[in-house]
Amino acid sequence: MLLKRAISAAILIGIIIGTIFVDWLCGIFVTLFIVAGLYEFFTMLEQKGVKIYKYVGIGVGALIPVSMLLRFEPTKGWELFFIVLLLLFLILMQFRRRNNSGVVVDISTTLFGILYVSWFMSFLIKIRFMPDGLSLLAAVLLITKLGDIGAYLVGVKFGKTPLMPRISPKKTIEGALGGLLFSVIGALISKGLLHFSYLHLVVLGVCFGVLGQLGDLSESLIKRDCQVKDSGAVLPGMGGILDEIDSLLFTAPVFYFYLSHILH
Repeated sequence: MLLKRAISAAILIGIIIGTIFVDWLCGIFVTLFIVAGLYEFFTMLEQKGVKIYKYVGIGVGALIPVSMLLRFEPTKGWELFFIVLLLLFLILMQFRRRNNSGVVVDISTTLFGILYVSWFMSFLIKIRFMPDGLSLLAAVLLITKLGDIGAYLVGVKFGKTPLMPRISPKKTIEGALGGLLFSVIGALISKGLLHFSYLHLVVLGVCFGVLGQLGDLSESLIKRDCQVKDSGAVLPGMGGILDEIDSLLFTAPVFYFYLSHILH
């Protein structure tokens, strides 16, 4: 399992290195990940018995990163237009159903998938297109994923005390603390990318460590509800695409708003 995980991680790192230096290529890569993540998310819901319009949700969800990729954002809330459009479209499609049972749940879960996967993940594109976006994106990836690695390694080696067994039986307090420590180390390593003070970096690392693990636990909660172990099987030893981006779904939007609304 560890070997498969290492090979999958090496392939992912290679793809990231090969795309991150070109902003539009990076945007395409993120968009593909969003589409794959949406597919996994909606498939889990279908297995749970929720009647959703999977491909409509994926299509509208893909429009959000594509609009950012094409820099087609006449207003700051442009992506919300797609959410409203999807809501109207889903309501119209419900008129065709013979059974009205579950309509609210079906619409709500489809919208949630768009917000949770597509909108949150799209902030990586926003970060990449910011001034000095390459360094900023590299920093958020480094800090977040080092936290994931630390939580896994420390949890496997020293984990004994369950963190939230009701949500994720294998996650431990020791692993969570390890992830937090690795996130802080990742933030300190990012000194040359972010040019923040060391105290600023430590605080940022702690915030990323907490947010990343909240993202991981949130996806675990969804998988628990859908009664699946992994969101998919695309990455041997690691699970699905959604399993790999879950921590970034919280760190990326918070980091973007921090950079654009607090630092500036």
